[in-house]
Amino acid sequence: MSRLRLSGISKSFGAIQALNDVSLEVAPGEVLGLMGDNGAGKSTLVKIVAGNFRPTHGSISIDDTSVDFHRPLDAQVEGIEVVYQDLALCDNLSAASNVFLGREPRRSFGGIKLLDYATMYKRSAELFAVLKSETRPRDLVRRMSGGQRQAVAIARTLLSNAKIVLMDEPTAAISVRQVAEVLDLIHRLSDQGISVVLISHRMPDVFAVCSRIAVLRRGQLVACKPANESSPEEVTGLITGAIETA
Repeated sequence: MSRLRLSGISKSFGAIQALNDVSLEVAPGEVLGLMGDNGAGKSTLVKIVAGNFRPTHGSISIDDTSVDFHRPLDAQVEGIEVVYQDLALCDNLSAASNVFLGREPRRSFGGIKLLDYATMYKRSAELFAVLKSETRPRDLVRRMSGGQRQAVAIARTLLSNAKIVLMDEPTAAISVRQVAEVLDLIHRLSDQGISVVLISHRMPDVFAVCSRIAVLRRGQLVACKPANESSPEEVTGLITGAIETA
């Protein structure tokens, strides 16, 4: 069974052909690396899966059931979450408040509904424990490392019972130690049976956590193969066009 299947996805913006007949499958719990140069179509493909864009042609299936997304909420209902490069976190709030942002539990007190912080702290702590992260629910996000911030963003996807997590350059602009933390978090998602599509320019990171690597060039899929059957040199060649296809 495929957790995510893209069949013949094409997308044009007027005369510009951003994607042309892209077909991909991602299995449950699989980590797929999506690579390509700037303008290769990676962001467009992710936005189609996330419900931001509708494909000009092609279809999407989740768990072998055809879906049609008109907006991001439609994708979220089907279990698709996106962790963007900027993480979309509120620096002035705690880790727990960010995990529950927009989905805060409430309790009644004298006819007045108040935020249920106790539940938020407890559940957030459980999610951080699943991820084996040292992030604490009460810590303010503005005081966190890059790795801890990623843990908060990823815990938010666990709260929503995500089936598929799309990660956009999660290891960009963070230290070597924090990169190791984030790669470990990706392993934790996979261990939970969650499929991950990792968009990254960092070759070592992709080969460290991905079972397969897909390469886009000028809107076309030029390779999708097991990581252990490829190499950084081959992927670089595919990205630049020195190697046509693999």
